[in-house]
Amino acid sequence: MARFLVRIDENACKGCELCRNFCPKKLITVSAHINDKGYSPAEISREEECIGCMSCALMCPDGAISIYEEVSE
Repeated sequence: MARFLVRIDENACKGCELCRNFCPKKLITVSAHINDKGYSPAEISREEECIGCMSCALMCPDGAISIYEEVSE
């Protein structure tokens, strides 16, 4: 089974929560800390459960989310 790595640029995220609303597995939460712009950025809670659907990345208006498939050798 593929494993996906979710990377969220917390300084590009404005905490709009669109990614959280569109994640079918409900893996994205809002961080308790504040980023450099004064927002609570998104964060991934259970990355090992990510199915790599890219819904969060596609919905992010700031392009703050990237999904990578981990390649096992």
